[in-house]
Amino acid sequence: MLVAALPAAAFGTNCWVLAPGPGEECVVVDPGIGVVPGLDELLAQHRLRPAAVLLTHGHIDHVFSVVPVCHARGVSAYLHDDDGFLLRDPLATMSPQTRAAFTAAGLEWTEPEDVRPLEDGAELEVAGLRLRVDSAPGHTPGSVLFGLAEDGRPTYLTGDVLFAGSIGRTDLARGSAADMRRSLETKILPLPDETRVLPGHGPETTIGAERASNPFLLDLAEVR
Repeated sequence: MLVAALPAAAFGTNCWVLAPGPGEECVVVDPGIGVVPGLDELLAQHRLRPAAVLLTHGHIDHVFSVVPVCHARGVSAYLHDDDGFLLRDPLATMSPQTRAAFTAAGLEWTEPEDVRPLEDGAELEVAGLRLRVDSAPGHTPGSVLFGLAEDGRPTYLTGDVLFAGSIGRTDLARGSAADMRRSLETKILPLPDETRVLPGHGPETTIGAERASNPFLLDLAEVR
């Protein structure tokens, strides 16, 4: 399976591209700010054709380029309904300072027209890949994980639920520390150690590495 990461121009967001191999259809996950030129180059390099855009959640740094990516290729975006409000106003949960910074930078947001809902436990078959959707609220109400098998090895796109050495913030509007705790306990900790983790920010990691060293997972393990 082909897996490639593109860094966004702001917030260090990872845009992931996954495909069965070169010359195939692919999925684009979390196209953030300024990724379009690099994405176009990557697609041309590997002769990939996007079949869908998958969104782990609705924050602006993960969805900013969804419209140009989708419209240029006539494909749909997928997002959990509980984060739909963020596509209508993706700065809704951000601080006044962040909203002012976007305005000052001249960044303009257009709401995508074709957004399909994601449901917990659903199986998506797209671009020759079979992905499982796991609802994992806490960072946002509609945060999800996308899981698939890479040559028999489980791989999870964790968005802002789990990072190498950390987890996503829960102190933004409509975040929930209690929900995040439940998501980590019920969706992250049960995964096998060999699970490859492709996070929304920072380097990739594994569940085993995080179980052994991530302070947030260690805290949970101590009380189980």
